[in-house]
Amino acid sequence: MIHELILRNCVLLGSSEQVDIVISDAVVVAIEPKTTAKGKLELDCLGAFVSPPFVESHIHLDSVFTAGEPYFNKSGTLFEGIEIWKQRKKLLTYEDVQKRALRALQVMAEHGVLFVRTHVDVTEYNLLALTALLDLREQVKNWMTLQVVAFPQDGIFSKSEHLPLLKEAMKQGVDVIGGIPHYELTREDGVRSIQTVFDLAEQYGTLIDIHCDEIDDEQSRFVETIVAEAIKRGNGSQVTASHTTAFASYNDAYADKLMGFLQRTNINFVANPLINITLQGRMDSYPKRRGVTRVKELIEHGQNLSLGQDCIADPWYRLGTGSMLDVAYMIVHVSQMTGQKELESCFEMITHNGAKTLAVEHYGITVGQKADMIVLNASDPIEAISKRLMPRYVISNGALIAQTIPASTHFESNKLSNP
Repeated sequence: MIHELILRNCVLLGSSEQVDIVISDAVVVAIEPKTTAKGKLELDCLGAFVSPPFVESHIHLDSVFTAGEPYFNKSGTLFEGIEIWKQRKKLLTYEDVQKRALRALQVMAEHGVLFVRTHVDVTEYNLLALTALLDLREQVKNWMTLQVVAFPQDGIFSKSEHLPLLKEAMKQGVDVIGGIPHYELTREDGVRSIQTVFDLAEQYGTLIDIHCDEIDDEQSRFVETIVAEAIKRGNGSQVTASHTTAFASYNDAYADKLMGFLQRTNINFVANPLINITLQGRMDSYPKRRGVTRVKELIEHGQNLSLGQDCIADPWYRLGTGSMLDVAYMIVHVSQMTGQKELESCFEMITHNGAKTLAVEHYGITVGQKADMIVLNASDPIEAISKRLMPRYVISNGALIAQTIPASTHFESNKLSNP
């Protein structure tokens, strides 16, 4: 029998032994040393580390590649970015959204990302961006798993038409419902928005992912409301609190109490360090807060925490590569995750933790599993984060969809020797 694909001389996570991975009909059929099987395509991994694909837990595909339209964010702040987006989204077309979003997905796939959760603004009056991304979800499903979040960017109760728009978005078949309680007009509206999100999630059978406490105000405490609802309703594993940057500003007594509440549920957290470190702490002089949630403490307390790029060249952030290794590299530094186990956990944040956040079934590299994997130009997860190189091979649904030939540099040392 000739198999579709064989990866030879691979190293899997937690092992130093080289194995061959045999793939047929988009499924891993064997993992063994020096297989005698033959493949239509055989790739020598040369002892490189093979990993499940990266997971992008939080991005906004409707706004990617719009930086400078209609003008650049002069202050670099979150709220100026929101104001710019209010103008830019008036210019959206179906083709515009799909073209930019597809470009971003292709870039991410080249970087080994095969699972993406995108938030899409559903406070724009005709839900055009939502329609474009729901259609794109179907168009890319053979090589990319795309989850779409109905995200009320301007708040659910800030305008009377926003709740009907959110409900219409749910009817159109989104995967996840979102919210932004700290951007509602009052704390009472913020609490009500969270309860509304949970109610709609139950009605439509979706996951929940709320932009929560993305502000430096230590009095922004909507995460406790999310935790309370999750405890009462028993659906914590289906719930995600994204950003939670105010968590870093809470006094330690309150933070410790909140950590205790978290032990009663299993909600997910998403940190977006590239964006959080640049947007938060803007009003501080010195010392200046880092503006990233309590990553180390959440991991130590057993909470599931994954990472997102959040933005790629949009009104909030001019940069962005689509590489989750860049994001992991940032969290290592911002959250001081430099111990051996901590470094390894940062790789987990962009792989298995992300898969848990997105409730991905059948994730990993085992016999009988769907063949989604990446071959990294590294020997282990820590070297992968350190070097942040493009994957050598990206395998989706059992097929090679991207490959990058590693750069080769020859150092002309003889030219530097003394005469």
